[in-house]
Amino acid sequence: MARYESVLDAIGGTPLIRLTRAAEGLRPRVYVKPEWHNPGGSVKDRAALSMLRRAEADGSLRPGGTVVEVTSGNTGIGLALAAAHLGYRTVVFTGSATSREKRDQLAAYGAEVRLVDAFVPRDHPDSMRSQGTRFAAETPGAWFVDQYDNPANPAAHYATTGPEIWTDTEGAVTHFVATVGTGGTISGTGRYLREVSGGRVRVIGADPVTSMYAGGDGSQKYIEGAGHFLHPEATADVWPLALDSAVIDRYLAVGDQDAIDAVRRLARTEGILAGGSSGVALAAALRVAEHLTEDDTVVALLPDSGRAYLSTYFNDDWLTANGFRGPAPADGPTVGDHATPAPVVERDEDPADAVRRLTADGLGDDDVVLVAYRRDRRLLAPHPTDLLGWTTPARLRTAPTVAESAQPLAPRLGAALPLTAPAVTDWPPSAAPIAPVLTQGRATHTVPRHSLRTPSEPAPSFDLSG
Repeated sequence: MARYESVLDAIGGTPLIRLTRAAEGLRPRVYVKPEWHNPGGSVKDRAALSMLRRAEADGSLRPGGTVVEVTSGNTGIGLALAAAHLGYRTVVFTGSATSREKRDQLAAYGAEVRLVDAFVPRDHPDSMRSQGTRFAAETPGAWFVDQYDNPANPAAHYATTGPEIWTDTEGAVTHFVATVGTGGTISGTGRYLREVSGGRVRVIGADPVTSMYAGGDGSQKYIEGAGHFLHPEATADVWPLALDSAVIDRYLAVGDQDAIDAVRRLARTEGILAGGSSGVALAAALRVAEHLTEDDTVVALLPDSGRAYLSTYFNDDWLTANGFRGPAPADGPTVGDHATPAPVVERDEDPADAVRRLTADGLGDDDVVLVAYRRDRRLLAPHPTDLLGWTTPARLRTAPTVAESAQPLAPRLGAALPLTAPAVTDWPPSAAPIAPVLTQGRATHTVPRHSLRTPSEPAPSFDLSG
């Protein structure tokens, strides 16, 4: 058994595990690299230590200093672990959509967690990044990590992850599959594997279907960590400097539902409990393997464990509330039984043009329409973060702009929620009368509160026509 002189020495050296049941019927060998074997529980331990050590070496971080980062969780955990061991203070800026397990782990290492949920572009003063950089600039002795643009991020994987895969497959790896977030993991690992193999190894970027990397529309997704989101009001699409796109041979787009299905199936067929971004990588790797031969070896890097997502991807209540497939169907009527498909108008459309379009599609004056931010090349129904409210053709006829016709929405409801669920029964009569209904996390329908009311409740008094 290995012996280490500190927890930092235990970072790296994660195993490869060959899939059997999950890869049944596929001709090539398929291995996964479970990065939760790192002490902080994810692949980000490698980059965190590398970036911290470089900052110490160049004087950016001095004894007693403060480590500051903006993160969806795992990089913050890796930094907090290393900082705790080395005696630094850690302040992490993240959002409430980050799993509760990750936020609790950050706090357990002594990190100060600042929640930022302002839905604004990257360069807005209230954005998570702006708040993090401002805090670092105003705090004596603080160092802003900046994982997205830090060269020590990909360097960590060029030095460790790539050589491990090459050695452990005895040079037999032919395809490397990884998600793309900051780009550090796939860029550093991929560059090493391409160089050592003389260009033989193919590098595949596994990406959420709406991510800008794979040519998506930039809308939000439910898988933490992977992909590149673009706020609808952003003035520029800024890609990380840690990402070397030249290393990636091609991207494969994976939907949220497919990623969730992949990790839930992996747990039940292989006894491997992996996180959501692991599902993106795994689903892509299995698709790659379908077209390969017995001479090929596929390695998929799994960034973190499913233990960090027991309250989300492995929780039936969360899946149902967000419209995902997974739990057993509800007994009795559901929200979806009473929902109506939701047409969408975008906030910068001309109201008269919107009315003509909706009327041509057969909508009546009082039919409910969702108002959303504009998305070029919209691929799917809107993500809830893109919704501005609801309206009707009648409201649009008299409104100076689409945005001014929008009325507030009630909290979103999953299509499969039973009518007895608290989210339905606790919907107060005084709240907004229309709720978006989610299918696989997207707002595909709407439902008025009065259609879900119990027989003992009085009829509603609100007027949809405005």
